Amino acid sequence: MKTGMSVSRRQALAAALGAPLALRAAARDAEAWDAGRVRHLLPAAGPDRLLLKASFRQALTAAPTLRAGAHRAAGVRTDSLGELWRFDLTGLEPATPYTLELTDAGGKPLCDPWPISTFPSPEARPKRFRLLVYTCAGGHPATRNPDTGGDYWVSIENRRKLLRTGLSYEPDALIAIGDHVYWDLLSPGGRINLGGSEALRALVGDFDRSAPVLGTDNEGKLKIAVNGQIPDLYGTLLRSTPVFFVQDDHDYFENDEATEQMVTFPPDNFALRLARATQRMYYPEFLPSPGRPLGLPGGSPPDRAPGVSESYGTLRYGKLAEIMMYDCRRNLSLKGPSGGFVPDAVEAWLTSRMQARQTDHVVNLPSTPIGWSAGKWGEWYPDLLQPNGKLGLEKPKYWWQQGWQLQHNRLLQAASAMDRIPLFLSGDLHAIAEGRIHRYGELDFRRNPVATVLTGPISTGPKAWPSAWRGTPPQQPTGIEVEEGLSPIEKNGFTILDFTEDRVEGRFSSWKMDEPESLLDDLKPFHRFEFRRPG
Repeated sequence: MKTGMSVSRRQALAAALGAPLALRAAARDAEAWDAGRVRHLLPAAGPDRLLLKASFRQALTAAPTLRAGAHRAAGVRTDSLGELWRFDLTGLEPATPYTLELTDAGGKPLCDPWPISTFPSPEARPKRFRLLVYTCAGGHPATRNPDTGGDYWVSIENRRKLLRTGLSYEPDALIAIGDHVYWDLLSPGGRINLGGSEALRALVGDFDRSAPVLGTDNEGKLKIAVNGQIPDLYGTLLRSTPVFFVQDDHDYFENDEATEQMVTFPPDNFALRLARATQRMYYPEFLPSPGRPLGLPGGSPPDRAPGVSESYGTLRYGKLAEIMMYDCRRNLSLKGPSGGFVPDAVEAWLTSRMQARQTDHVVNLPSTPIGWSAGKWGEWYPDLLQPNGKLGLEKPKYWWQQGWQLQHNRLLQAASAMDRIPLFLSGDLHAIAEGRIHRYGELDFRRNPVATVLTGPISTGPKAWPSAWRGTPPQQPTGIEVEEGLSPIEKNGFTILDFTEDRVEGRFSSWKMDEPESLLDDLKPFHRFEFRRPG
C-alpha cells in the first residue's frame, strides 16, 4: 500500500494555490490513498494521546494494532461482531507529526499509512490555530421528502464535497456540533419523516426498547441506521484531522419536543443507551484536558477508554485557545427556576475556565444556539411563534423552564466579564449567522459584547429548514439586542475560524440544494468577519 501526500506538502499547496485548487489536489491525493479494508476513521487528539474510532468492511476476528513509530495500541472491539474498534495511543510527544499504521493480528496492513499530528502542550505558545466547525451533518440517504419523493437530505456525495472544501483550508481540528444521526423514534413531530417513516421502518423495523442495544437485534438495526450517516459520510476523509463530535437532541434518536402527550428530554433510558452505543462504536469521546474535572456527568465511564468524557469536552491548543464543548440535552433538568441545560458542576467548570487566565481565548460551544431562536421547545429562550408570525411571549411555550434562561444569563455574564473575546459557537438551528449581543433584558454587555456564531448545517434539506419545519426563520428572541454582522440565512455550509493572540477571524461558505451542484466544485467564502480582543 502507498503512502499519501505529507501534511506539510498539502499545507504548502493550500497556501500557494488557494482552497479550490488545493481541494482538487487533495482529491487526487485521496484517490491515491488506499483505504483497504477500512470503512471509516475518526481520530481525536491531545498533546500526548490519540484516540481513534474505526470500522471495517468485514469483521475482524482478532484485535488489530495501531502503530505510531515505537508506540502501539491493540484494538478494543466496540461491537459484537468485530466490525468496529477503538485504539488508544498514549505517551506521545506534543506538537509532533506521526505516521499511523493499522495492521491486522498477523501484521498485514489494513490500509495505507497516514499522517496526523498531536496538539501543542498546554504550556506551548502556538501563533495560530485554525478550526473547521459545522452542525447537522446527519441524515440517512433513504429518507424521503414526502412532498416530492426525492431526497430529504443533501446527498452524501454533496455533503462530502462540502467537507472536502472545508478540509482544503487545512484546519488543525474539526468540531461537528450535534445531529450526527437523524432517526427520531417517538417524538410526535420528528418521527413522521424520520424513524417512523415508511422508508426507514422498511430498513430496520422497530427497536425493542426493553432489550439491550448491544448484543441483540437492536445492535444490527442501530448499525443500519448509523452506517448510512457516519461511516458512509466521513469514510477516511478525516483520518489526518483531529475531530470533536458534540451530541445534540437527534443523537438520542428524538427531536426536542414537549406536548401533553410526550416530553422528549432528558432522554429516557433507551434513548440514552442508543446515544451511548452510537458514540461507543463510531466517534471518539473527549480526551482529558487540564482544568476539566474527570468526574463531570458522563466522565470516566468504565466501558470506555480511561479518563474520557462523553458529554463535556475541551479543545485545548496550547496557551492560544480553549474551546469548551457541552451537550445541552443529556442532563437537561425540568426543575423550574433551578433547572438548567447542564448540571451545576458543569456550569461551575465553564465559569471557572472563563475566570482562569491560562489561554488567550476561551470559547463556549453549547449544542443549543445563542442569540437567535426558532421558537422550539429546547432553547434557552421562552419565545414561541405567535399568530402574527413573530416570536413572542404572549402564548407561552409548553413545559419550558425558566432555569434554562437563567443559566444562559449567567454564562453570558461570565463571558462578557472576561478581558478576552466572549465568543459562543453553536449549531442546531439550521442556519448561518454571526453577531454581537449588546443587551438581553436587564443585562448590559456593551462593555464587552458577546460574540455569537451559528456555524452552518451540512445536510439540511427543504423540509428541515426552520421556516419550513417551524413556520419561521431564525429570529432574535424577545428582549435581546444583537448587532448582526450577518443575519441568519437558511443555507448549508460551514465556518473556518483562525485564532491568533488578539483576534478571531471567520469565513462562511454556503450552498443549498436548489442551487447548481457545480458550485460545490469551486466553493468560495461569501462572508468574512472578525472579533478583536477588547482594549
